[in-house]
Amino acid sequence: MASGIYLVLDSNSTAGRPLEHIVEAAVAGGITTIQLRCKDMPAGEFVDTVESCAKHTSGRAALLVNDRIDVYLAARARGADVQGVHIGQSDIPADLVRTLIGPHAVLGLSASTADEIDTANELNAFAPGTVDYLGVGAVHATPTKKDHPEPLGYGGLAAAAARSTAPVVAIGGLDTTDVPAIRSAGAASMAVVRAICAADDPRTATAHLISLWEGETP
Repeated sequence: MASGIYLVLDSNSTAGRPLEHIVEAAVAGGITTIQLRCKDMPAGEFVDTVESCAKHTSGRAALLVNDRIDVYLAARARGADVQGVHIGQSDIPADLVRTLIGPHAVLGLSASTADEIDTANELNAFAPGTVDYLGVGAVHATPTKKDHPEPLGYGGLAAAAARSTAPVVAIGGLDTTDVPAIRSAGAASMAVVRAICAADDPRTATAHLISLWEGETP
């Protein structure tokens, strides 16, 4: 799991612009990991979207599918260069997902509590590599995920990063102002949604976030 800025491309946060356009711009800006989150998109359309986005990410960035293991498998079956999935606590259990997607795909898991982190640690202790990283949050309250748990804040994020044996990707209402604190908390990556998706110039916004991340020292 690469460190740095991680884009969660939410289909409801692009100001009406096609997801493929945001992907193309973010990749041009240097992004290395993109998660496609399309909660309300029909499966067939989602598969088509993954294929279109993969044309821009292939060989340049990892492309992950949020929740929809069926969409990931279908896109792979049609030849799309898509690298894995990100699941939540209420989705198919992570060990079963790993069985379905195989040993080489990327598998991310959302976690927000000590118990959830401990369970992921146990999975990886029993079968190393079951979960590649944990998406931990919400750090702040965010309108892009209305069912987010109570915000952790920077202190809660630091505790989670220290507890997890897998790399932690911080998420939840994050933007440029959060970079120093997120790095200091021990997160391997910082996930953003609106900071890129809603930006007037997603390429410039991406490059700026990456430069901040790489220029700051914890």
